[in-house]
Parts: sequence; structure tokens; C-alpha cells
Amino acid sequence: MSVQILSVRIAARFRRHALALCLAFCALPAVAETAAADDGPLAGAFLAGRVAQADNDFAAQALYYQRALRADPDNPFFMDAAMQALLALGRIDEAAPLAQTLLDRDLGSQAAALLVQADAFARADYAAVLAAGEAAADAPPGVAAGTGPLTDALAPPWAQIGAGRMSDALERLDALIEEGQFVPFALYQKALALALVGDFEGAEAILSGDEAGPISMGRRAVLARLLVLGQLERFDDALDLIDESFGAESDSADVAALRDAFGAGGALPFDMITSAGEGMAEVYFVIAGVLVGDEGAALPLIYARLAHHLNPRNSDALMLAAQMLESLEQYALADEAYGAIPEGDPVFLSAQLGRAQALSRAGDPDTAIARLQDIAADHPEDLSVHGTLGDLLRREERFDEAVLAYERAIDLIETPERRHWVLFYTYAISLERAGRFDEAEPWFRRTLEFVPDNPSVLNYLGYSLIEARRNLDEALEMIERAVEGDPDSGYIVDSLGWAFYRLGRYDEAVPVMERAVELLPNDPIINDHLGDVYWMVGREREARFQWRRALSFAPHPDLDLDRVRRKLEVGLDVVLAEEEAAEDSREGAGTGNGG
Repeated sequence: MSVQILSVRIAARFRRHALALCLAFCALPAVAETAAADDGPLAGAFLAGRVAQADNDFAAQALYYQRALRADPDNPFFMDAAMQALLALGRIDEAAPLAQTLLDRDLGSQAAALLVQADAFARADYAAVLAAGEAAADAPPGVAAGTGPLTDALAPPWAQIGAGRMSDALERLDALIEEGQFVPFALYQKALALALVGDFEGAEAILSGDEAGPISMGRRAVLARLLVLGQLERFDDALDLIDESFGAESDSADVAALRDAFGAGGALPFDMITSAGEGMAEVYFVIAGVLVGDEGAALPLIYARLAHHLNPRNSDALMLAAQMLESLEQYALADEAYGAIPEGDPVFLSAQLGRAQALSRAGDPDTAIARLQDIAADHPEDLSVHGTLGDLLRREERFDEAVLAYERAIDLIETPERRHWVLFYTYAISLERAGRFDEAEPWFRRTLEFVPDNPSVLNYLGYSLIEARRNLDEALEMIERAVEGDPDSGYIVDSLGWAFYRLGRYDEAVPVMERAVELLPNDPIINDHLGDVYWMVGREREARFQWRRALSFAPHPDLDLDRVRRKLEVGLDVVLAEEEAAEDSREGAGTGNGG
């Protein structure tokens, strides 16, 4: 099933709103610049805040704009910028008064309206949510009001549910569906609303697609449907849905708990949402997921923070916030967010793995590896822990240790499935990098059984075969397929050129290697390869130029600098002759390596 719950058209429409909201966040009124220019300390705080905002350093942004706000308490830009940073940090209670002040002064801040809306849900002040929705609907054309089309549309039904007006809420949701307004989203919210009040048959009719056709479902929507099926005592259907959505095996604690309950003929309570506020939290959470990677780095983070604020049990929202902070290189904040997920939570272990990964990306891989090794010792039966440890060891080029970690992960797989192909692939890479290609080759081939047309796997195996001087015709065919699948990858194009070189088809290798250098002009290995190809077709001056370029881009773990310098000194022909003589000498002395 798709991990998105909104259609492409709806998502695109919402992204347009999101961009406008981002611009509202980031606009820099002249009054702020004028005020900052008139006061030395204020100017320093303002400029430091601007820098922090550009760097997504939300902690510094909050610090400096709050400092500026103390010096100029009526400045609306300082209020908005401080509020944005506090929201991104998850400090909702501190941000809420600033948002209310902005709205009270009729400054048209959609960000402030969004926070005030969420705060009203948190306080169960449903009348305030409905009043704000009516005011936004009555605003003159062209006047910024409300929180945005999607949240303005979905907040009133949830407020009506909170106020005990379920019939009104369903009528409003049905009107959105009939009008074609955010249909997949409205259907999902309707299903949650029905499940909340115990109408599990109605919820299942929507989630199954029987009522209005199939709807795309994200992970939490699948979990909601599983809980609904459990309440209907349709345990076999629920188990089939688990296998279809997550595979016969699952590393997720919540999915495992559902599988165990259904297998024993029991159900877990429907607790995806237990209030109107938690229903609105689902709205914010899905919006956050839709916006990840779009313009406005702070905006999806803010939606995730609001989702967790309204439903602290929604650890998926906190995980999403942590992952976004990590992607923004705010590693300390990411570590804090991961660490806020309590032990015993279904995603606790995933959060601990996230903390280790963030630590590695922050520049402390040794401590990250030590932390992962401790986690692996505490959770020896968890495949994801050993796989993540293997990934980190491999990235640090500790290949022998990576092999052992991957082997522990693979030993836990009872029935290999397509979803395991990445694990098999990274295991094969680690074996090859550890100098054990004979053992790696079968695992590359096993990976191709699951993903026969994957360009990366085809390229890696094909290139490795070329370097091992094995099955060159097969290797060439693999790499040609890889190029067809990813024609703009410089590494894959380089492999094709190198295959031609190894086969002695030097004229064919030249244009391919030149194309590889065009794609990756600063890669030392590719420049070195092009130099070798040029030499073999008699273009010796150009060959020496490429070898010098290769040296200029060094070092590289796979580039033998002394060999390149020797080629510059005596030429490739002499180097190859010297290497052949040295090999013959080793074999004659009985010290050959057998291949």
C-alpha cells in the first residue's frame, strides 16, 4: 500500500498553501530591520536571529528573537519568528501566548492561527475552534485568515465531535466528500470519527474501499484498520492485512502485538484516537508527512510538533520530528526528540537506533557504534538492530565487523522476502570490501533474484566480476542493463567503460569513459580510468593529463597513488609489464594467491 494518504492532486494543492504559509513564516517586515538598525544590542540579536533562521538552528533562533522581543515587545516580526522557533522546538506552551497576541492584533498570521487552533483543541475549547472557522469563512476575498484550506476544512468536524454533535460532523465531512474537497483525507477522517464512537462497521466500509472506492493508506491508517478488524472479530482478515502490508515478519512492536493478539483470537482496544483533539492530531500528522522535503524546512516539523502536542501517545509524530531535525543537521535536537520516546513505546527501539545514527552523522561514529553494540547486546533477537549496526560499521569501512553484524541479522530471517534485498546487498558489499569476493558473489546473485533489474546491484556485481577478471561477457551484459536503468550515473557509466577496457575494446571504451568523466568530473578513479583508456588508443598526452587530474582529486581509498605516479613516469605499458613480471615471480616462488 502507498505510504501517502492524500492524492497527488490534493497534495499539490496543499503544498501551494504550505508555500504561502512558509512565506508568512519567513517574511521580514521592514519595521524589524528599521528597529534593529536603531539599536546596537537589538541589531545584534536581530542579525543573529536571522543567521540562526537561515541555518535552521531553532534553539538559537528562539533565543535571539526572544531577546530582540524583550527590547522591542511590540514588533510583530520578532513575535512571529520567535513563535516559529518555539514551535519547531516543541515548546508549544511558550509559543501559544505569542500566537494569541498576533491574532488579537489582527496581524493575519496563518502560523499563529494554526497554533491557536491546536491550543483550543488541547483545551477542549471546541466553541473557539468553530468560531475561528466561521470568521475565516466570512473573511473578505484576498484577506489572509484562518489556518489554511485543509485544516480549516477538517477542524470544524472534529470540534463538532468534541462538542457532542456527531451528526453535524458527519454531515460536514460528507459535504466535503460530495464537493470533491480533499476526498481521500476526508474519508480517512470520517473513518476515524466512526471508529471513535464505536461504529466499526462504518469505519471498515471506508477503510476497505467498499463505501467510496479504494483510498491510499499510510502506516497509521493501516494500524487503525487492523484495530477496527479486531473489534469486528475478523481476525483472519486482520492477519492477512498484516502480511500484505508489513510482510510475514515485522520488526515493529505494535504490529507484532497485533499479530499475537489476532493469532490468539483476541482484539486490542481501538485507541488510535480517543478524543476529538487526537483526531485533529491525525490531521496535523498526515500534513507533516505530505510536506516533508518541500519548501519551508520548519513547516512540516511544526505540524509534527502540533500532532504530538495534541496526542502525546502518537510517537510516530515525535519520530517524524526527530528525523526532520536530523535531516536539517540539528543533531542535538534530533537526539533530544528521539530520547523523549519512552521505553516500552512501540517505536522506542527505532528511536534508539535513530539516536545512534544521528550521533554518527554529527561526527562521532565510534560512540555511535558503541551505543549500537550495547543495544544489540540488549536486543539480540532484533533484526533491525544488527542491520543498522552493520550499516554503520560498513560506512566506517570496518568491513570485517560489518560482516559479522549482517550475519547476525540474516540468521534471524526465517523466510527471505523481497524486502530483505537491501540487507543481502549490503552484506555482499561488506564481504567484497573485506576481500572475500568468492563469498560475496552468491549473495549479490541472491539479491538479484529479488530485484533483477536494480541498476546498483547489477553494476556492483558486474564491476566486481570485471576486477576479478571473471565472466567478463556476463559482467558486461549486467553493466549494460545497469546503464539502461540509470544512464546518468557516472559510476555506472564508468563501469561500462571499464568493462570495455578489460575486454580490450579500447575504442568503444573511450566515449563511454569520457561520458563518465562528464557526469563525475572530480572523481579520481574515473579520471584514472579515462587516462588508462586514452593510453591504450595512443592518446598518451591526454592520458598523462587525466592521471594528473586523478592525483589532484586524491586521496581515495581505491586509488593507488604510487601506481598513478609510476604511470606518469614510465607509461602504462611499462607498469603493466612490471606487474605481470612481479606476478610471475610470485607464482614461481609458490606464493601466488590462487587467482
